[in-house]
Amino acid sequence: MPSRRRPVRRRIAAAALVACAAFGVAAGAAGFTFGYADGASYMTNDPTACANCHVMQDHLDGWRKSSHHAVATCNDCHTPAGFFAKYATKASNGWHHSLAFTSGEFHEPIRIKPHNLDVVEGRCRDCHGEIVDGIEGHGAGASCVRCHASVGHPR
Repeated sequence: MPSRRRPVRRRIAAAALVACAAFGVAAGAAGFTFGYADGASYMTNDPTACANCHVMQDHLDGWRKSSHHAVATCNDCHTPAGFFAKYATKASNGWHHSLAFTSGEFHEPIRIKPHNLDVVEGRCRDCHGEIVDGIEGHGAGASCVRCHASVGHPR
């Protein structure tokens, strides 16, 4: 009588082979995308990394003309303080940006999302706390970027 173990082992081996192939394809696609998009540059503080996508070139050019050019990089305004918060935000934004720019589903000129606007607002207040504390009487919910929208990226 033939053993029933052999067909089960073959199915397990076939499933493992399919899983390894799927992992290989996913890792290869991720590696290619990371290399093609110069993914390592996004882990730095170099502002030119933000202009890897053509939709950000105007923002980089505007920043170069701004008063903040000499004192702040993109990460100083667009990511929260702290290592983990910074890289969690960069990872989240990177994921959403890669989907949007790959699919072409984004508004041009690019618009900041509410969560990222909150980060920018918080960073304004981190650097300019004394000034903000002195003018808080402008009303509840006063926004730095509502009145100073072109400070970091003048046109």
